[in-house]
Amino acid sequence: MNQVLLIFLPVLFALFVPLLYKTFSRIHTGWFVLLVPLTLAIYYARFIPNITEGPYTSTFYWVKSLDLSVTSYLDGLSLLFSLLITIIGSLVVLYSIFYLDRKKEQLHNFYFYLLMFMTAMLGVVQSDHLISLYLFWELTSISSFLLIGYWYNRDRSRFGALKSMMITVFGGLMMLGGFLLLAQAGGSYSIRELIANGSVIADSPYFIWMIVLILLGAFTKSAQFPFYIWLPDAMEAPTPVSAYLHSATMVKAGIYLVARLTPLFAVSEYWIWLVVLSGLITLFWGSFFAVKQTDLKGILAFSTVSQLGMIMAMLGAAGIAFHVESPQKTIFAFAAYAAIFHLVNHATFKGSLFMVAGIVDHETGTRDIRKLGGLMSLMPISFTIAAIGSLAMAGLPPFNGFLSKELFLTSMLSLKEFSLFNFSTWGPILPWVAFVASIFTFVYCLYFLYYTFMGKGNTSKLPKKPHEAPIGMLISPIILASLVVAIFFIPNVIGKYFIKPAVLAMQPQLYETIDDIPIHVQAWHGWTTELQMTIGIVVIGFLLFITLKKWQPIYRFVSEKWSLNGLYNRLMRFADVDSQKLSNLYMTGSMRHYLMYMFAFMVVAVISTLFMSNGFNYSTANTAEVGIFEIATLIVMIIGTLTVLIARTRLTAIIALGAVGYSVALFFIIFNAPDLALTQLVIETVSVALFLLAFYHLPKMSRHEERMPFKINNFLIALGVGVMVTLVALSAQSQKLLPSISQYYKDTVYTKAGGGNIVNVILVDYRGFDTLFEITVLAIAGMAILGMIKLRRPKKEKKTHETK
Repeated sequence: MNQVLLIFLPVLFALFVPLLYKTFSRIHTGWFVLLVPLTLAIYYARFIPNITEGPYTSTFYWVKSLDLSVTSYLDGLSLLFSLLITIIGSLVVLYSIFYLDRKKEQLHNFYFYLLMFMTAMLGVVQSDHLISLYLFWELTSISSFLLIGYWYNRDRSRFGALKSMMITVFGGLMMLGGFLLLAQAGGSYSIRELIANGSVIADSPYFIWMIVLILLGAFTKSAQFPFYIWLPDAMEAPTPVSAYLHSATMVKAGIYLVARLTPLFAVSEYWIWLVVLSGLITLFWGSFFAVKQTDLKGILAFSTVSQLGMIMAMLGAAGIAFHVESPQKTIFAFAAYAAIFHLVNHATFKGSLFMVAGIVDHETGTRDIRKLGGLMSLMPISFTIAAIGSLAMAGLPPFNGFLSKELFLTSMLSLKEFSLFNFSTWGPILPWVAFVASIFTFVYCLYFLYYTFMGKGNTSKLPKKPHEAPIGMLISPIILASLVVAIFFIPNVIGKYFIKPAVLAMQPQLYETIDDIPIHVQAWHGWTTELQMTIGIVVIGFLLFITLKKWQPIYRFVSEKWSLNGLYNRLMRFADVDSQKLSNLYMTGSMRHYLMYMFAFMVVAVISTLFMSNGFNYSTANTAEVGIFEIATLIVMIIGTLTVLIARTRLTAIIALGAVGYSVALFFIIFNAPDLALTQLVIETVSVALFLLAFYHLPKMSRHEERMPFKINNFLIALGVGVMVTLVALSAQSQKLLPSISQYYKDTVYTKAGGGNIVNVILVDYRGFDTLFEITVLAIAGMAILGMIKLRRPKKEKKTHETK
């Protein structure tokens, strides 16, 4: 139970943030908020030595009868993500204290959204229940929407927030469909139980649909092609938000989902191919277009897209380990290890780079790389941090990115060794895609570093006079940059306590302990193919960089109109403008038209259902005899109905309509239903009286109304409704698809409910809540009517229009 409560600790603390903001106005609210992620990081850190002896679970049932629960499930994989969320979160909060001015910013809103997002992410990575995972998943979309749109007075902030929510919520809904199919096939909502029951799920006819729907959710959240377009626009958020969401949290949610479900779905070639291809395409696309950007955070946004694609491709390759035996299993174990390792490395160098971009913007007043340059001597500490982060992302030693990049190349090269699923045919192409994408990765890393801090910059034309940031703003990126260097020298220590437990949790069928994972990372592996590829990446990348001005104009040939952003904008324009035109075609304001649409749909839906379920069978075996009273009453009803249609005066129509209602009451009496008959008589009496009261105030019927034209549409719909009701009645009388519940009421109405009148007991006991809500609705309507009756029009109405 304690683990579950700690998931909600950030959002519970957030409830007190507005109070702290107002009470301690002279103290930056971030100092209070900093205690939350620090406390959580310390708590989760105590699991590190013994995590392989777990998992550690804690469950809270919120609807136990429906098996709906929040289960905190801590194994190596979820612990690693929890530590990233809380440790990076602590550094981001510390950075935000110096980045956000307490006198100018609405800090209570910012930290409330940030803490809500922290709870959402912890819930995603620790949930063992599919429904609770989905709820936390959507909470990340909502809270990130609020964070991205924090500066809501800016058009670009609102646009970016809406764009991110539209795309990620769409993916979340698709993922929910996959979860429901998965739970239906596996007979459980527990991820652990579903993985254990994987063979049964793989035989489901909906297995491919599960893969596609769940991957849609993962790809939209982790900005995979073509859903990445929301991430660059999300850069309109404050830099602490960008550093947090896009280095260690939100964009890693899809990565986590793919890693968690790999043991379940990696048995399918569709899963492996979709994940690998999506990752490589995203890697290439993001790295290629990063060089086009002129905004510092825009460059980092596209670099994040490419790095996420890199991790996703490795996760896809890791799934192949479930199809091979040793020694090939060891080869593909590198892919899982590399994916998790690079995920950690990416959080360190990308977090520091985002913070540096924020420092540059904060101290110079711009993020436009065309206006920057020459800042190295003015901001030496920021330059050093940027150099470490950029070179690590480029994959150069002595930085952690070099090690995980080498493992990435190893995993891509290993694909050509796999003979199943046509990898022997197409596998050799994939390392070349990774090679070309890595070249552009090297180019955009130099592009970011050189044109910001080197070159000939004219600092006198900047909005602010540049200078080094205050030490408080530098602490967090310095810590992250230090980790970038430290991990390079102690990769196997990190591997033992963080990476291998996560790999063990990701591939539980393959290994029993972390000692069974035969991976030892070192900087020098000899004169390998991977090293030769790295040299090629550096040489070609450097040549492309020094000739950047000559080939960069090729981006002008990419039409914005036909880009993915252009397609999204046209789709949103259609939803906003063109859909309004379409709606106006049928939203005419006429109640008659709306009834026609509804009745026509009902006729088609019901008759189609009867046809597909073979519901046209009719049997007279259990029918009672029809007597003279039934026939006479039916004739009166028919005559009354026809009279309503052909009446030339309203009075005649009202009387005929009353006759139809009273005839129905007679039917209830004949069939021994006095309660229903009494209700019908009361309703008819009141209705006729109200009609006559309204009739007094209506004008006389005109000739046009007396001779209403015949309309074939109305006739066909009326005829269809009549046929539908008749068929439903005959079908219901002749066959039952489900057993009747009436016998249960008969057996329990007296013994369990203590009543003698079955109708009253059903209304009061069996449908008690339903009846209560109906009474509540009537009470609210009554109060509204009373308020309207008491309204009095002013004696003199004031003129509201001015004369020109």
